[in-house]
Amino acid sequence: MKHTESLKKNFQFRYVYNKGKSLANRHLVMYVVKTGKQINHIGISVSKKVGKSVVRSRVTRRIRESYRLSEKEIAKGYDIVIIARVFANGASFQEIDHSLKHLLKKHNLLLKSEEKEEQR
Repeated sequence: MKHTESLKKNFQFRYVYNKGKSLANRHLVMYVVKTGKQINHIGISVSKKVGKSVVRSRVTRRIRESYRLSEKEIAKGYDIVIIARVFANGASFQEIDHSLKHLLKKHNLLLKSEEKEEQR
């Protein structure tokens, strides 16, 4: 994730939860706050309700990889927190990827082709 840093601290997550706008679908919930910086910060949260540690790690890796592959198409200057729902437990990579892109599109974070050229 070359254009993205991680949210690691509890206060960073709380700020996004309190100030951000949230949207959800079957597999994921996404909170977004505009920061105005030239970089995105992403945090991924997978609770124990999703499954044991192996399952939670798998879901986290799938979300992170889906974000990484879509990173060039995502607008910069946002703090993003992605929360996995229980249904993400049995979801394939394609389902997670589709869910993530769906939420990015609903938050208007996916760039059009002209905007991609400007950000390079």
